[in-house]
Amino acid sequence: MNTIKQLTDLHNSGKSYIIYKSNKGFDLYTNFSKKIILNKKNIYHFLNKKKNIKKSKNTDLFIGFFGYELLNNLIGVKIPRQKNINLPKGIFYKPEKKISLTKNLSYRNEIDIKQKKIFKININRKFYSKIFKKFKKKIKEGETYQIKICTKYKTKSEINSLDFFCRLSKINLAPESFMIKDKNYSIISCSPENLIDKKGSLISTKPIAGTVKKNKNMKKNKALNYFRKNLKETKEHNMIVDMERNDLSRICKAGTVKLLKTKVVEEYKDLFHYVSLIKGKLKKNIKNIDIIKAMMPGGSVIGCPKISTLNLLNKQEKENRNIYTGSFGYIKFNGDMRFNIIIRSILNFKGISEISAASGVVADSNAEHEFNENYIKVKALIDLFK
Repeated sequence: MNTIKQLTDLHNSGKSYIIYKSNKGFDLYTNFSKKIILNKKNIYHFLNKKKNIKKSKNTDLFIGFFGYELLNNLIGVKIPRQKNINLPKGIFYKPEKKISLTKNLSYRNEIDIKQKKIFKININRKFYSKIFKKFKKKIKEGETYQIKICTKYKTKSEINSLDFFCRLSKINLAPESFMIKDKNYSIISCSPENLIDKKGSLISTKPIAGTVKKNKNMKKNKALNYFRKNLKETKEHNMIVDMERNDLSRICKAGTVKLLKTKVVEEYKDLFHYVSLIKGKLKKNIKNIDIIKAMMPGGSVIGCPKISTLNLLNKQEKENRNIYTGSFGYIKFNGDMRFNIIIRSILNFKGISEISAASGVVADSNAEHEFNENYIKVKALIDLFK
């Protein structure tokens, strides 16, 4: 079937749909029979709901996202009153149609609405340094060992989400890329980080901690040497890996949590990442909600220890994170699930596009470096508006 025509017709029809990166290309989900808008009351019912499966179909799943605030509520962390755009705290869809797409996504864009946009940042360099100093003090006092400062870039815009996603998949394809197109919002993401991959009793997570900008001199082998020799990056990575191992150990059988890959480099359009892979075998009678509560929000985009660090972040941040550092993915009716961490993403809602990024503060971090790192992380997304 003609993928270009297929995507063009679907996008122009006004139907809601989701595209998610798969091992062979992309999966397209549409014809939604249910749309569940989550809140802190119904999330328990949603996650504990038992499914009656007689014959398994490839659409026997719910696919969607948990927002950052909802995940905090789930583990008993309160968020003070913040500036809020009133995006739902989480939305999941029940698809009735799934189509496998090729690796090379494209569609016929008949209306070109691209134009250069000016993005406003919610925390300028001076204010960032002030927060940075405050958190460094908290590290010295032992309240946290590592903490991520979030900056948000916003612009007024109406975007063609499919055009953006097709172009993004060509220039910066990431293993957890996805897009959601609904009537009143869209999300375009090139997230690189898998948080949960559960198949049967086996579960894995792939923490990313460590970023360096690409240039003509910084190749993959040099990036690996940079990470290995950089005390700050190594310390940050070790802390996050230890925390993710501890999170898995809460739900896995003793002795089964193992590091399968340790400190390897992954390459993206504008940067290199420092990555590890951890696997474990789940204890008996572990439920979906136990897994979500143990693993979310993902530690690599929060800091550690998780709870005390979340409390510090939430007291400091004046704007709701919305989707950022939440999780997108699916839960199959047989209990298998796959979820990423929502980073490197554009949220378009009520005519505003927002892109968030965060960099880690440890005892020997540099404020200027971390502030600049946030821009490196969002550059590929901002470039789509040019």
